[in-house]
Amino acid sequence: MRVKVSRKAHFNAAHRLYRKDWEDSKNKEIFGKCNNPNFHGHNYEMIVSVTGEIDPETGFVMDMKVLKDLIKVEIEDYLDHKNLNVQVEEFKTLNPTAENIAVVIWKRLRPFVQKTHDLEVVLYETPRNYVTFSGEY
Repeated sequence: MRVKVSRKAHFNAAHRLYRKDWEDSKNKEIFGKCNNPNFHGHNYEMIVSVTGEIDPETGFVMDMKVLKDLIKVEIEDYLDHKNLNVQVEEFKTLNPTAENIAVVIWKRLRPFVQKTHDLEVVLYETPRNYVTFSGEY
């Protein structure tokens, strides 16, 4: 029997959506206010879920304290109160859209989740805008 367990967490980060290879006018047209050269920020909320078989010895799919600590070290400490474009290596060459941030979060967590378990990241950029990533990259 497969069960999904989830942990909610949050971080705050600034970013600017733009492509260096585009003219300013095209960046403004495509990314609008999110293209502000002085950056802008979000209070990101995320839900990290692990789906797998229940361990018959522990009764856990995954120890939630382990998941909590993993999210703290690999995601919150890594992204919280950062300028993603400037301070986070992945986004120096990757546009920090919500979609790309969710994939980066998934990639950072995947090595720590059992291979037999599925991993899903739901990232809320705003209360109304969110993305979900759960597949291979």
